[in-house]
Amino acid sequence: MVRLTTIPCTGVMTPKPILILGGTGKTGGRVASRLTAKSVPVRIGSRSAEVPFTWEDETTWAPVLRGVKAAYIAYYPDIGAPGASTTIASFAQLAVSMGVSRLVLLSGRGEEEAERSELELRKSGAEWTILRCSWFNQNFSESFMLGPVLGGEVMLPASDIPEPFVDVEDVADVAVAALTEPGHVGKLYELTGPTALTFAEAIGEIAAASGRDIRYQQISVQDFAAGLATEIDEQDYVEFLTYLFAEVLDGRNANPADGVFQALGRQPRSFRDYAKTAAATGVWTVNA
Repeated sequence: MVRLTTIPCTGVMTPKPILILGGTGKTGGRVASRLTAKSVPVRIGSRSAEVPFTWEDETTWAPVLRGVKAAYIAYYPDIGAPGASTTIASFAQLAVSMGVSRLVLLSGRGEEEAERSELELRKSGAEWTILRCSWFNQNFSESFMLGPVLGGEVMLPASDIPEPFVDVEDVADVAVAALTEPGHVGKLYELTGPTALTFAEAIGEIAAASGRDIRYQQISVQDFAAGLATEIDEQDYVEFLTYLFAEVLDGRNANPADGVFQALGRQPRSFRDYAKTAAATGVWTVNA
């Protein structure tokens, strides 16, 4: 008789992580925090990460994709920037070839290159979800708009055409749902706030919430581009922001959409609520 010896298994199967590209950015950082709170393993894709990643260097792509089950794609400098769709196509194809089953793309409303990027994602063969977002609330508190708000005068080439600003907290909630829950594959969610405001009205909400005198002034696109060039070193980003104000903010995105409700079953956060919450953190406080 042959005695069979059972050898106990001491190895522990660890779940595959979710890759968060732009994991230190406005949306990516929030997505990563939410997943971590759910005990979902996360891999951050950024220049400073343990496994460095940059969009410009394709040799950094495979290392961060190896062994992951899903990815949140936030393209830098923006999904609407020239050439983004070509890069997204290459990345998505590589991801699928390496066994990444689900891809969630952060996209923008009314941007032709963004829509081309969305098409490339659909063609990749992955289980895809697209988050097509309006202008972020947090651009006023965490991005290039913070300086002018603190300075008390915001000068933009934006007319009286409204924008249904969306809160990145809502965007992050939808992204986490799309990455971890059933029912979101093959969905394109247009994510906006519940109402549309002009930029002047948005600045008025910030002024009221912060208790400060903050003025809004409409300027020409040329003056706007010249001012940005003195503050931002990256010319491509300056050109993209100029394109947004010169072409995209023309009314094509003025109507709110119901993507947040479709994805989460609740209404999106209002700009007024965002302004009150941001003001309470002191981000717009100017020390004498």
